[in-house]
Amino acid sequence: MNAPAHKPEDFVVKTHDVEAVNRKEDRALYADKPSIYPKLAHGTFRRLKWILMAVTLGIYYLIPWLRWDRGTDLPNQAVLLDMSKQRFFLFNLEIWPQEFYFVTGLLILAALVLFLVTSLAGRVWCGYFCPQTVWTDLMVSVERFWQGDRNARIKLDKSPWTFDKIYKKTVTHLTWLLIGLLTGGAFVFYFVDAPTLLRELFTGTAAVEVYAAIAILTLTTYGLGGIAREQVCIYMCPWPRIQGAMVDHDTYFVSYRDYRGEPRGSHRKNQSWDERGDCVNCKACIAVCPMGIDIRDGSQLECIQCALCIDACNDIMTKVGRPRNLIAYDTIANQEAAAKHTTAQPKFLRARTLVYIGLIGLVGGIMLWALSQRSMLEADVLADRNPYFVRLSNGDIRNGFTLKILNKLHEPHRFTISVDGLKNATLKIGETTGDNPIIAVPTDIMSEVRAFVTVPKATAMSLSMHGYPFKFVVHDVDTSSTTRHPSTFRRPLK
Repeated sequence: MNAPAHKPEDFVVKTHDVEAVNRKEDRALYADKPSIYPKLAHGTFRRLKWILMAVTLGIYYLIPWLRWDRGTDLPNQAVLLDMSKQRFFLFNLEIWPQEFYFVTGLLILAALVLFLVTSLAGRVWCGYFCPQTVWTDLMVSVERFWQGDRNARIKLDKSPWTFDKIYKKTVTHLTWLLIGLLTGGAFVFYFVDAPTLLRELFTGTAAVEVYAAIAILTLTTYGLGGIAREQVCIYMCPWPRIQGAMVDHDTYFVSYRDYRGEPRGSHRKNQSWDERGDCVNCKACIAVCPMGIDIRDGSQLECIQCALCIDACNDIMTKVGRPRNLIAYDTIANQEAAAKHTTAQPKFLRARTLVYIGLIGLVGGIMLWALSQRSMLEADVLADRNPYFVRLSNGDIRNGFTLKILNKLHEPHRFTISVDGLKNATLKIGETTGDNPIIAVPTDIMSEVRAFVTVPKATAMSLSMHGYPFKFVVHDVDTSSTTRHPSTFRRPLK
């Protein structure tokens, strides 16, 4: 038997007993941390946040366990910041310290994408992807699981310290600490082979620094995500203050449409909607807000654009039979136009966004070009400085050099070294004998060799300058690739 259908006028809207604790006009230089009890929201944006939380946490916790075959002599962890050997592995890409400009380029690209997204849709990063938001949302979910939703948590905090209260508070904080421990543990796995380090952690053979890093990260995750929460966004993070320079009248914000909602007031059954706005002053938008603000006060530094207030308001509007999206993603330009009973067309392509798109294309193009020109063989030459040269017993002049050969390929390679541009010069590599000795360089290793360049006395003294330029030629026997490195041969003045 079907349940009887309810008409919108049958619903009595409940008014939440809640105030915006972070209202901007009440902001002070110092204040005790107010307690915020976010109510569980239901709707499109809450589901989206659940999905993104699962995806982002899954990426963070699982990436260290991804394997990537690079051969027998290299680590097979897909993403690894190998501090001991100063290498960064990112799937098939390996970055050495002298190539850190690739990381710089990636960070610049990430910043420009963030600027572009902010100029289009406000603080989407803060509301959905920021680690502080994700972990705080996780901590609040844990708190809600053990202590109940908003009203239950408020009642629990006001109640005396009984066994039930102690139990619920204890398991909540222990779960937060466990999450912090897993977070810290996952972070250190990015720096050492994850399976190996996991065994060492459980057997007590890991380095003291590893345990210290996990302990610090556990406490910071517990403190920032479980205790400080919204205070990090309001007082510690600079982004809310920076992003104000990247938005304009055509940026989409989570906005209260006051032209439609005012004048607000409580709603009674069968009451007419004439001469009043759609806002029934139920404060559901405040109750679900993790930042403790009232979106009806307008754009605020504290708002992270999580859009949970949209879900809460839409739920109420559906119940009272009014159009949804009294609170919605909207632009200032469109709100101003709507107040005059017109509409403003979205302007996604405007000067600000075009500049960001152009910069993203420019930096991305430079990165791709640099990657295409990346050499898998690098050589560096350091000339002896004390002394600059040695006069041999027969009068010949000899210069000493230290050659560093970096083999970026994932297999051992053999190299020969020769001199170009220096007439009658002879080259001796370390203690080897014979012409063009083969130098073997293992996988992913920078090898150092000593090189001595000798020039006959007559030739040396005929050089046009005291410091004569020439080049070392490093030839890869296995791939036939060659790299040249300039250097200088020094002779006595007389």
